[in-house]
Amino acid sequence: MSSKKDPVWGLLGLLFRAHPWHGVDIGDEAPSIVNTYVEMLPTDNIKYELDKDSGLLKVDRPQRYSSMPPMLYGLIPRTYSGQKIADFCNDKTGRSDIIGDSDPLDICILTERPIQKSNILVPSVVIGGFRMIDNKEADDKIIAYLKGDLLYSGWADITDVPDELIERLRHYFLTYKDIPGRKKHITEITHVYGREEALQVIRLSQEDYQDKFPGLNIV
Repeated sequence: MSSKKDPVWGLLGLLFRAHPWHGVDIGDEAPSIVNTYVEMLPTDNIKYELDKDSGLLKVDRPQRYSSMPPMLYGLIPRTYSGQKIADFCNDKTGRSDIIGDSDPLDICILTERPIQKSNILVPSVVIGGFRMIDNKEADDKIIAYLKGDLLYSGWADITDVPDELIERLRHYFLTYKDIPGRKKHITEITHVYGREEALQVIRLSQEDYQDKFPGLNIV
């Protein structure tokens, strides 16, 4: 497979839109600073998500409750929640029944700046994460802030984040999949973990991606 320096791929990039999951580089400073693809904004009352086949942003469902994401929300390119993420989650929780959710790794990006459009790439500084389990599937949420954001640039680890903000994020993720009239999701956040563990989760998700998509090196 051609490398990212191949001029053919450079020319194709002028003609075709890159796939946000497979066609975007995670970044030279990963896993500490990662490129992220934004799917949702704090003002969205529609749940948007990436269509994995086409690479287009699609409507998943209207949000039937008043809860809206309290941050930018999206995914980390070229990551995957597979066997290594599942094994890590089982090891940390003492369980043996967790599997990966077969999705790219989710990320929340904190910023004071009123970014008003999704479907964009944002460089994000990783500071921690939530170990979330959704119906026995590992569904980690990496926590980061917008690179260069002066308000948050002093945060080195999730322990620097006010408890009130952590609780707001927890509440959102524990309730945002609840839909009236449907079977309730069994969702839990077992741990809030710091920067070093978040970096390990990202590395494992990169390894899972390579296992799932071997040889896919087009960026």
